[in-house]
Amino acid sequence: MRLFTGTLATSVAALMLGAMPLHAADLMIGIKSEPSSLDPQFHVLATNMQVAFTMFEPLVMMDAFAVPQPALAESWENVTPTEWVFNLRKDVTFSDGSPFTAEDVLFSFDRVAKVPNSPSAYTLFTRQIESVEAIDDYTVKMTTFKPYPLLAADITSVVIMSHLAAAGDAPEGKTTTELNRGDGLIGTGPFTFVSWQKGADFVVERNPNYWGDAPEWDTVTMRPMTNAAARAAALLAGDIAVMEDPPTANLSDFENNPDLTIAKAPAGRVVYIALDQQDRESPGISGTDTNPLMDARVREALFISIDRYGIVDRVMGGLAEPAGDLVPAHFLGSSPDHATAPTVDVERAKALLTEAGYPDGFSIVLGSPNGRYVNDVRIAQTIASMWSRVGVTTEVEASAPPVFFQNRDEMKYSAYLGAWGNGSGENLTTLNALINTYDREQGKGTANGGRYSNPEVDALLAEAASTMDDAARGAILSQADSMVLNDFGIIPVHYEVPVWALRNGLTMEGRADQYTLPQYIVSAE
Repeated sequence: MRLFTGTLATSVAALMLGAMPLHAADLMIGIKSEPSSLDPQFHVLATNMQVAFTMFEPLVMMDAFAVPQPALAESWENVTPTEWVFNLRKDVTFSDGSPFTAEDVLFSFDRVAKVPNSPSAYTLFTRQIESVEAIDDYTVKMTTFKPYPLLAADITSVVIMSHLAAAGDAPEGKTTTELNRGDGLIGTGPFTFVSWQKGADFVVERNPNYWGDAPEWDTVTMRPMTNAAARAAALLAGDIAVMEDPPTANLSDFENNPDLTIAKAPAGRVVYIALDQQDRESPGISGTDTNPLMDARVREALFISIDRYGIVDRVMGGLAEPAGDLVPAHFLGSSPDHATAPTVDVERAKALLTEAGYPDGFSIVLGSPNGRYVNDVRIAQTIASMWSRVGVTTEVEASAPPVFFQNRDEMKYSAYLGAWGNGSGENLTTLNALINTYDREQGKGTANGGRYSNPEVDALLAEAASTMDDAARGAILSQADSMVLNDFGIIPVHYEVPVWALRNGLTMEGRADQYTLPQYIVSAE
């Protein structure tokens, strides 16, 4: 049944909105998926990071437009090609009243590589750092192995923990299990931890010791609601004040409702399909004794059988942009040859499968989270029908996000629907995460679930990582990007356009990184 469409539903919704006001100092947010952990260095996942940013802060923080801004470091300077000096704020305390100093920075960066069993490790952001030293209590020097232009952008994802509160017997100090219980969750952020239980609300309250502008809210509750229609119903009923990703099919009703406000941000997150490219008997493939995804012709057939424009129009309701690349065309290092998404070509896809030795096709299981990305299951089901049409019989296996990520990390999928948000404005971060040959210890390919590997691409990414000149780095990245796409090593589908719906009287600036940060949700003037 379709919910909240038409004039009658909008009128009823307006009455409901007026009937159930929320307490002015309490903010209830409906989020589309729950965090997998409260350990701010365990799992590179957008939901985890936005939760962490309520309680913790990095040295440098991205603003809504993905531009690095001072946070716990009031300034920084690249003093030599490999040395960066960060000047720390001197007026900051942790939520327990203990002072913030360089020792906390050293502890936090040292801990990253020691966190065990990370599904997607934060070493992605620290692997270029050779050392972190304290010059004095309020000055830190970071030295990179090679010149590295994205250091300031990378460390926006590394929050600073209290070396006192997060100390423990394990090599990493407080363990992920302990932090998930709230033990050691002491940060400098605008809010402090109250409670969390898997599958239930995450609750914080205003930090009385916060050094910056005090947030408006006494308490904030983030309630995981994976079903978009359920989030919409809760917003219209007044049970929540803000929701992530309103249903795309009903967005016009929301936009025309005088009791609601819509916030948007530029497209940046790419939704893609990862393909198992390990020389093994792939777990979700049947009808053949080999892994057909090892053949570039098969990957191309799957690539060109997807009608991206149809998905954007019919599944996403126009709230997406068709993708031929892993980053939008305005990002540094994108591929001009792939700036326009390809059109579907069913006959060529069939011919490629025949040429590759699969005239009768084969069967494959496509993994998908259920409620992690906008319309994720519908997208997967649509792609499954498109692949089936060219002869690759496809079954969708949809799971709750925690189960999906566990299956993905255990390599149980031959193909899966994923997404990657890039807040740096250039392609290096995306390629390092999704394409670089997987090497957990070196922080390479940490989200490369298909295990694509190309030594030539790896070499180009290593070269780009130490190229300080933007134009030269962009050219190298563009070359690497084109090589991957020409090899059909991964399948970009579309870029999400982030959308939030808020009760009238509230306002927020949509962020390119798609984080929902309650400190930036305020009452409209």
